[in-house]
Amino acid sequence: MKHLWEVDHSYYINEGNYYARDMHTEYATWGEFLAAWGGGDIDYNWFVRWDWREGEGWDLAEYNGDDYYRHAQFVMQIIGQRKALLQSVSVYVCRADEPAIIDFLKPYWEYMRELWEPLSEPTK
Repeated sequence: MKHLWEVDHSYYINEGNYYARDMHTEYATWGEFLAAWGGGDIDYNWFVRWDWREGEGWDLAEYNGDDYYRHAQFVMQIIGQRKALLQSVSVYVCRADEPAIIDFLKPYWEYMRELWEPLSEPTK
């Protein structure tokens, strides 16, 4: 499996919501993000897109070889399904955060696969 920082999705996420203000939240660390979102209901808060940003193209630092150097941003797009609410979050991350990020995202990936059945492979 590729590392999250090795994936270059087509296009990109715009922060927030085109139709409403104050729909983007920034967190200083992955732990801070988890404290706010870690217990969220997967049916209400559907994480539909993510991007790992680092480097000059995003006005962020380059990786310096230290996995604990918080040089990157992890950006996620979220749909609040019950309210049709589009919002985003960005979290300042380091490469050492990757296992915790993957653990957080896996249930959302499985959920997305279930929502797209029968087009996706069954998960059970």
